[in-house]
Amino acid sequence: MAHRLLVRRFWTLSSKDLRCLPVSVSSSSSFSTSLQSARVPVLSRSRSLPRSLTHASPRRAVSFNVQDHDDFDDRVIKSELPVLVDFHAQWCGPCKILGPRLEKAVAKQKGRVAMAKVDIDDHTDLAIEYGVSAVPTVIAIRGGDVVDHFVGIKDDDELESFVSKIIGK
Repeated sequence: MAHRLLVRRFWTLSSKDLRCLPVSVSSSSSFSTSLQSARVPVLSRSRSLPRSLTHASPRRAVSFNVQDHDDFDDRVIKSELPVLVDFHAQWCGPCKILGPRLEKAVAKQKGRVAMAKVDIDDHTDLAIEYGVSAVPTVIAIRGGDVVDHFVGIKDDDELESFVSKIIGK
């Protein structure tokens, strides 16, 4: 039944839509057999991406999620840029409000400051090490040292002022 739905879905796609689909289906699978019996054209593996996709420049991320303690050391402590570390939690309502506002304030600085996001439930050791007792907590680190911090939510003007102050120190 699922195969029929997939075949029906592919049947309704135009050939232009099919050019965007990756082909990694082996000829021995039942899915491939279903496609062949439905007479849907399957792209060859040698087909290259459209020119607009192959030359796309990578976009620099405004913020990143900390993966583990080593990642924190490499990307935050050893960073040449000042880094704002946003200690948050998935269950925290104010964190969900502060996060996008903080990213916006960091993005306005156009690469002069980085932002690391640390989920306290996943990285309790980092939260304890930096004395985080409430979320959201934002700590500014420059050259491996804590230079400033705040706890709680702030409005956009206060966040921009905080970020500017960290860059100017």
